[in-house]
Amino acid sequence: MLQVCSITKSFKGQTVFSNLDLTVGQGRFHVMIGPSGCGKSTLFDGLTGVFPLDEGRLLWKGEPFADLRHHAAYMQQKDLLLPWFSLLNNALLPAKTSGQDMKAANDRACRLFERLGLKGYESHYANQVSGGMRQRCALVRTLMFNRDLILLDEPLSALDTITRRSLQSLLLLLQTEFKKTILMITHDIEEALFLADEIYLLSARPMSVSSHYVLDLPKPRNSHDPVLTAIKANMLEKLEGDLNHEPG
Repeated sequence: MLQVCSITKSFKGQTVFSNLDLTVGQGRFHVMIGPSGCGKSTLFDGLTGVFPLDEGRLLWKGEPFADLRHHAAYMQQKDLLLPWFSLLNNALLPAKTSGQDMKAANDRACRLFERLGLKGYESHYANQVSGGMRQRCALVRTLMFNRDLILLDEPLSALDTITRRSLQSLLLLLQTEFKKTILMITHDIEEALFLADEIYLLSARPMSVSSHYVLDLPKPRNSHDPVLTAIKANMLEKLEGDLNHEPG
């Protein structure tokens, strides 16, 4: 679906990522993991056209294109819900801004609220519900963009462990039930191993892909699976080695 070919970006003489290559296969759940500050979120900003890339090119289904703003829905770390809108009206924002039929959009949003555990909270405001429920609403809003590719930038990092685990299961629905292709950023190796079909391990700056893992294992997964345990140990070794070689 998406090919990222040798892209480079620098700011004020500092290279954030260099000659970065990624391939995102249709229907797959891809996870990127790397050290804090390596440039993962900056990569998403470049892919979505927040700023131009310095070098390289992007291909969408084999055709060159400028950026992903018309091809992907982007769910960020913060839920970014508007406090003066109800949860339902927050979820309906993509439909309103793109001129969709609002009756059909409202029906779809209500079905998604029911499917994602928000039924009965449509008229609540963000300050009246938990962080987990706000992220569920942000997930509904992301689905309302109706894009085949979804970018997730650490959407669960601010949540407690129990809430995070329940929402990880909901993220799997993006792939299995809603037939989306996922490219996700996380710092959490356990989360990556639970969700991903493919993991890109990223280096410290200038960021590049240091390792690529393919996990053809059924989901949901058992974290004690010896295959996953071995992959986790390998990833930790490479991440620690990379950090130890950072200029200090």
